[in-house]
Amino acid sequence: MAKIQSLAAAVAELVHDGDTVALEGFTHLIPVAAGQEIIRQRRRELTLVRMTPDIVYDQLIGAGCARKLVFSWGGNPGVGSLHRFREAVQQGWPAPLEIEEHSHAGMANRYVAGASGLPFAVLRGYAGTDLPTVTDTIKFIECPFTGERLAVVPAINPDVTIIHAQRADRQGNVQLWGLLGVQKEAVLAARRSLVTVEEIVDELTPVPGAIVLPGWAITAVAEVPGGAHPSYAQGYSERDNAYYAAWDAIGRDRDAFTGWLDRHVFTTTGSPA
Repeated sequence: MAKIQSLAAAVAELVHDGDTVALEGFTHLIPVAAGQEIIRQRRRELTLVRMTPDIVYDQLIGAGCARKLVFSWGGNPGVGSLHRFREAVQQGWPAPLEIEEHSHAGMANRYVAGASGLPFAVLRGYAGTDLPTVTDTIKFIECPFTGERLAVVPAINPDVTIIHAQRADRQGNVQLWGLLGVQKEAVLAARRSLVTVEEIVDELTPVPGAIVLPGWAITAVAEVPGGAHPSYAQGYSERDNAYYAAWDAIGRDRDAFTGWLDRHVFTTTGSPA
């Protein structure tokens, strides 16, 4: 059964320097508060994994938490670039950042392989791209049955996966619905997992299209209302488009960014910024 903890206690226990950490959620239910708690606890040398790193990863990278990013697309959705990410790659500030780039299909299949206990995934992909020339974790094999040339990518098994969901019960079973990504696979692939939720309830009631992650598959649950802000949580909150627009100017300038960290992350106690 998952342990119910505060966000600060769960991050302190589950996220260690040097870990491989995946924060998943596709435009919806992004675990932003958890990412900012990782910054607040000043974790370092992390390998960050995410299919679509957006502003929470810009914040983690800019705060010096990351040494490597494994991803398939990166940007401020609907706005433009991630300037902290860009400066880390191009200028090594605040620390050099290694990147490992895949396609969306490659990343999704890597999580599925990790969740399935398999060493790698096989897919039709990457043909006609130059990604295999710059990413060592893309290889090709010949199908032993048809002779077809297929791409293979290694499983992802994060040390810890963190997601946000709408609710959990007191036994640690988690329910999420709406626009979903690879949250289920990322949790099942991980050695440890943390789920932040909008609320903890006595009983999970059925919701059309919802999935339930059983408490035995989750390490810890933390109640963090608004923990996905500025992304949205269907049934609880709407997307804060103004935040994404404002982030462009904050992320673009080192002094503006470090000032933002001081005001909204390091001087708070876990409430979403």
